[in-house]
Amino acid sequence: MDELHLLRATRNTTGTVPPAVLAAGREKLMQRTAEEDPAREPAPVLHPRRPWRRALLASAAAAALVAALVAVDVVGSDERPGATAEAAEVLNAAAAATITSSDPVLAPGQYLLVDTDMVGTTSTVTPEGQEFSWLTRRDHQVYIPADRTGEWVWIREPSKPVQFFDEGSRQEAERVGAGSSDSGDVSLAPRGEFGGSTQHVLNDMPLQEAVEGAPRDPRQLLDLLYEGNAGGGQTPHEEAFERIAETLGTGAIPADLRAALYRAAALIPGVSVVDREAALDGRTGISLGIGSPEQGFRSEIIIDPQTGLMIGERTVLLEDGKIFPAGTALGWSAVTTSVVDSAP
Repeated sequence: MDELHLLRATRNTTGTVPPAVLAAGREKLMQRTAEEDPAREPAPVLHPRRPWRRALLASAAAAALVAALVAVDVVGSDERPGATAEAAEVLNAAAAATITSSDPVLAPGQYLLVDTDMVGTTSTVTPEGQEFSWLTRRDHQVYIPADRTGEWVWIREPSKPVQFFDEGSRQEAERVGAGSSDSGDVSLAPRGEFGGSTQHVLNDMPLQEAVEGAPRDPRQLLDLLYEGNAGGGQTPHEEAFERIAETLGTGAIPADLRAALYRAAALIPGVSVVDREAALDGRTGISLGIGSPEQGFRSEIIIDPQTGLMIGERTVLLEDGKIFPAGTALGWSAVTTSVVDSAP
């Protein structure tokens, strides 16, 4: 589980599409990542990296995409261009808002409940090469004790298909019984070490180490995000942006580090405002994203401008595919946090 970054682990419940299929096009990369049994459950991993994101990264690599985005408007302290002026204004305002919004204070015995609603793509490829895809929802909750060295509880709810774009995929989901045998599960782990490994955020930094010692200077923090950033078919800027989104998505990051992450995002070339009235899972905020038509998808984070909290993240298809139309959110997650007196 060395690759675990809370929202970045590579294990998931889906299976890998053969390389020949991957090379055929983006839609062919919306596949399950486990080669054995498509219904096989993974070892417990807190906040697995989005399967739709993994597929899109493979798509970018297969397409041999460009190594950098066009940079505009805002120049960082080392003359490296950053986000657009509009995006930088939103991100810096969110940083200021999150500092003034109090972090929840837990009394002994209480828990921070991080509730994540998640939707992603599920795909199958028949031996004859027929492809079917649909959107699947699987929500989960993590209970983090006031004493973070104590026992954490992770509940994964049953997965279920939630949206189809063609009748063939609907029939295929019924044929394979998607979600019908999935009863969900509960995992317990001291210090949140699900699967026997500590959680990692940012650039493979253990969560608690990041909470206590990650740089609060935006430029230093961004440099940390770029370190060891191989891209995997993405530009380093896109990878850094996603690491920020996934770190914020843990729901366990204190206000001063959240503010530093927003200010670091303002220094990333290619980040821009996508929608000032972006709706996600019943909430509305400002969406900021990075991507290009050449890549075929855009990664976004959605921020509540009043509190500076990240509502969630999503990956949006920019062009029509074989099954999914342009504008489809191939994957999204929405995060809410609250304080509770007990865990299940």
